[in-house]
Amino acid sequence: MHDVPYFDRFAPLYDLAMPAADRADLALALALADRPVERVLDLGGGTGRVARALGGDAVVADASRGMLSEARGAGLETVQTDVRRLAVADESVDAVVIVDALHHFPARSTAIEEAARALRPGGVVVVRDFDPATLRGWLLVAGEHLLGMGSRFDTADECGRRLADAGLDARLVDTGFAFTVAGVKPGQP
Repeated sequence: MHDVPYFDRFAPLYDLAMPAADRADLALALALADRPVERVLDLGGGTGRVARALGGDAVVADASRGMLSEARGAGLETVQTDVRRLAVADESVDAVVIVDALHHFPARSTAIEEAARALRPGGVVVVRDFDPATLRGWLLVAGEHLLGMGSRFDTADECGRRLADAGLDARLVDTGFAFTVAGVKPGQP
């Protein structure tokens, strides 16, 4: 992540500043999987707020040591990794969730391709991020840039194209300030 130094510094305060994740925001997208969703990779998962909301067998993957330290402190399994070369085996997870993080990745398409590689057949990649085409999204973009972040935001359609280009069956789940797009990996579980 190109914003890793920012997140290393902000890690102890992150959960105080961010709202808790809501499993319901991801439920419809996760339900698109053609297999049971048991093992989940929370990519760009930071402190693990999404992994905590999902419960079960979720692994938090992030480049920020500070954020992962917070996740481990909450009892979560973690892996430090670069999104351009995930430190996970091929076809080792049932779902990859990327929540409020894709815009921080230095190589968004490569990260999606790596997420697809890690998926078992029938698994799903779920991206939930902020739409820069909305007024609130535009304000968020401006705010992150004022903080010195290198954020680059996709619209829901652009994100869907990234999922399709990675060989996933892309589906728009919801739109608005925060959108959700899912991509299912073809094949039989």
